[in-house]
Amino acid sequence: MTVEFQLDNALPRPLAEVLRPELASLATEVIDEIRAKIPNYARPLDGPYGKSIQAGVHYALTLFIEQIANPDASAHKCYEVHQKLGQNEMREGRSLDDLQAAYRIGARVSWRRVMRIGKRNGLSSAVMSQLADSVFAYMDKLASVALDGYLEAKATSAGALETWRRRLLGMVLQTPPAPPAAIAELAQLIGWSVPEKASPIAVHTLPGTGHNQRKPTLEADVLADLDGIEPRLLVPGEVTDARLAVIRAALPQCRLAIGPAVRLDSVAYALRWARKALTLAQQGVLPDRQVIRCEQHLSTVLVHSDDRLLTTLRDRLLAPLRGLTTKQRERMLETLRAWLDVQGSVPDMAALLDVHPQTVRYRMRQLEQALGALLHDPHQRFELELVLRATPPRRRDHEVVLPAQRDRR
Repeated sequence: MTVEFQLDNALPRPLAEVLRPELASLATEVIDEIRAKIPNYARPLDGPYGKSIQAGVHYALTLFIEQIANPDASAHKCYEVHQKLGQNEMREGRSLDDLQAAYRIGARVSWRRVMRIGKRNGLSSAVMSQLADSVFAYMDKLASVALDGYLEAKATSAGALETWRRRLLGMVLQTPPAPPAAIAELAQLIGWSVPEKASPIAVHTLPGTGHNQRKPTLEADVLADLDGIEPRLLVPGEVTDARLAVIRAALPQCRLAIGPAVRLDSVAYALRWARKALTLAQQGVLPDRQVIRCEQHLSTVLVHSDDRLLTTLRDRLLAPLRGLTTKQRERMLETLRAWLDVQGSVPDMAALLDVHPQTVRYRMRQLEQALGALLHDPHQRFELELVLRATPPRRRDHEVVLPAQRDRR
């Protein structure tokens, strides 16, 4: 931020000579008032902190008077002192509230003194009005310079830019969502343009590939946290093929699950879906690919969004099959899937299962005996399809476990 330090109003130059004799005592009065009203500033004046406050007040009052006498007087030193005041506030771990209050006190005390000077010297109401505007506008400028210093120190401390980028990512992903104003403030600080929509990416290092490189080369607008327990990225807008190519080149040993592009206040949910897709890929429910686009698998992610509920539903619907052997049960579930897929057509089921139509009819009679009305009730049939869609066909390592069997294990 660049602040123009020239006074807004061209005050009569002789006024500088009227004010200059008051400078030392006014500086003392301002400092005393600040220390009396703001506990954090009630420190010994001979320490570094006290000296910085004294310097800030001295340079502020001196420059104000000098610019009345010479509007082109250099503001560089005053700017530097007040910028450092803002930096010191940040490094001390405080907010800007106290420093901003100090500027308001300085303006108020200065104006009280000016009113007495004006009355004593017979200054006109026009000059007094002009002087009042200048005093308060000048203090606002000083406060802006301090804010500039505060933000600069904030952006370049504690691990510098990457720390703040990770913090911004954390704010975007927190639940409940962080206030948009807080996100916008931090985004402006690090130079990140807040998008209308963004796509989260869940990252998983593939087995046997070792730890991924610590500092991958990602595009500047991609927020990343790759060192945590659950590595993730945030990409503004949609993840295009060109964007994906850059990310894959940067993370060649990682599996990526790309969440759908959503509004910023919904990104945390989209990341959760992406993380679930990674888990489902590891379990073999989703295809074992290096890149998974969640938008292509939302129904599967939805079905698996509550595994305990899914297990409860599976146990209730498939309980009639608990007396079958593992091989018989798998054959019945395979037939049931085919029945749902082709809407009961025996020839189509036979082709899909690669068995004789008579075999299909025999199996269906067994299913009718076991499941009965469940096959013909639309609501229960829908639930049954959910359960079967959630159970990958022909999986020998993750079989459907029914209540009676689970109790025996």
